Amino acid sequence: MSTPVSPADKSMEEIVSLCKRRGFVYPASEIYGGINGFWDYGPLGTALKNNIRDWWWHQMVTCPPIGPDGDPVSIVGLDSSIIQNPKTWEASGHLAGFSDPMQKCGGCGHFVRADHLWEILTSQSEWFDSLVQQFEPATGSIDTPKLIDWAKRKGKKLAPNLALVRNPQVTLSWLATRVEGQPTAPPDVQEVVQHLATEQLNQTGLQDPCPRCGGALGEPQPFKLMFESHAGLTQDDASKVYLRPETAQGIFLNYKNVLDTMRVKLPFGIAQIGKSFRNEVTPRNFIFRSREFEQMEMEWFCPPEDALKWYDFWKHERMKWWLSLGVDPSNLIFRDHADDELAHYSKACVDVEYLYPFTAPNYGELEGVAHRGDFDLTQHTTHSKTKLDYFDQELQVRLQKEGVDKDEIKKRSRYTPNVIEPASGLTRAVLVLLCEAFTPTPDRKGSDYVMQFKPKFAPVKAGIFPVVNKDGMPEIAQKLFRQLREKMPVETDAKQSIGKRYARMDEIGTPYCIAVDGDSVTNQTATIRDRDTTEQVTVGLDQVEAYLSGKLAD
Repeated sequence: MSTPVSPADKSMEEIVSLCKRRGFVYPASEIYGGINGFWDYGPLGTALKNNIRDWWWHQMVTCPPIGPDGDPVSIVGLDSSIIQNPKTWEASGHLAGFSDPMQKCGGCGHFVRADHLWEILTSQSEWFDSLVQQFEPATGSIDTPKLIDWAKRKGKKLAPNLALVRNPQVTLSWLATRVEGQPTAPPDVQEVVQHLATEQLNQTGLQDPCPRCGGALGEPQPFKLMFESHAGLTQDDASKVYLRPETAQGIFLNYKNVLDTMRVKLPFGIAQIGKSFRNEVTPRNFIFRSREFEQMEMEWFCPPEDALKWYDFWKHERMKWWLSLGVDPSNLIFRDHADDELAHYSKACVDVEYLYPFTAPNYGELEGVAHRGDFDLTQHTTHSKTKLDYFDQELQVRLQKEGVDKDEIKKRSRYTPNVIEPASGLTRAVLVLLCEAFTPTPDRKGSDYVMQFKPKFAPVKAGIFPVVNKDGMPEIAQKLFRQLREKMPVETDAKQSIGKRYARMDEIGTPYCIAVDGDSVTNQTATIRDRDTTEQVTVGLDQVEAYLSGKLAD
């Protein structure tokens, strides 16, 4: 059995390569050179994505979890339009506030997201990685000749617009003045690099460098994240529409419809899976941050006094769900948002984070669970002039029995529900399972990598192979294939050696391979090989379906 490998020890380049080679994920529009931030899901990637999607829907809508009172919670499904009335985004705040601060390089014209600049510099900038090796900011020791030599050699090629490269004497004089003027407070890496990016300190102050060319970045400016289009014959401001940046608003717009047409009462949820679009400035890390993606969101509507109870409930339910996908518990953590991270309307927010290969040793966002208060329904009530409050008849009856004053009963029994929102990315879930399953197997014959998906989520459940393409074995394999294909995704293949066929199944994550051999002809048995252990068991041909169904049930 393969030894578990931490995501921190896995190569993202190798994962991306395998995904392309084996039909999980392709660059979109590849024959035209691709398009940044967009990806196509191949046959196996589509199957994997659908398996995750269907499990989320089953666990959220078809068979939702048991609530704190011991009864199943109530959640209904929705599929709202991608394009909504533009007033939706005015009410939600997206038109006014859904933007990122961007800085433009005066040298090469490259745009950088201001709040991600230093993360990008430290992880993606070739010249920055080379430069920081030339000084020791912790001790305040600045080796001027060494920096000048770097500027003339490597810097000229890697960062032609960096102030240190263009005018080393002046730039280093500013840095020397800073170091000598505050000998007890040596500059850190960020301040040193800012000095090396600044040529006219008195005029501009310290400047931020471009990760590509080292040129000085301008002041941050807002950059709109919503994609715009037009509906109708004319293309003017009156016909402007937006591709939704999240699925949540479609749920809020239909809250009243669901309440009026379905037999639901608070607390209840509305769930939705669908495409969203964000004009990300720097799409990166494969499918982790892209411009077109799928979300799995649920809005849980509840009485304000119960909101914190439900927030805690959904926080832990969502962690259980991620573990049910087969993710190693050590690769998942909760991260509570600090007060300065919360949206102005949010009462609390926690992220489920995963140990991605590109964030290790740190964790990165996987799903957010947010206590949104009554902000969304209140905003849409204000902007649409439609009442989206709730009359709680059960609460009214209870208060009457308690002898509460009539005015108090009237005040308390009609309210705007609070919302708890578990929101995750379906495509990000695909990435997590790809990273989790990817397992290097240098000691396994024929397979450099095995994709160790939990069997129920594997794109293909079993491969059926005649050991040789004669002596009645192909016919038996074909009969078994036709029987199993009606129950689960299976493949059959009679070409190449049995070892090479096994290796291909290992790389696409197929949990079981069924060999049809001589005993299949004489004894009506088949040999079933386990992907992870490579152990083999002999099973009667008439028992193969039951054997696989039992293994796939968990």
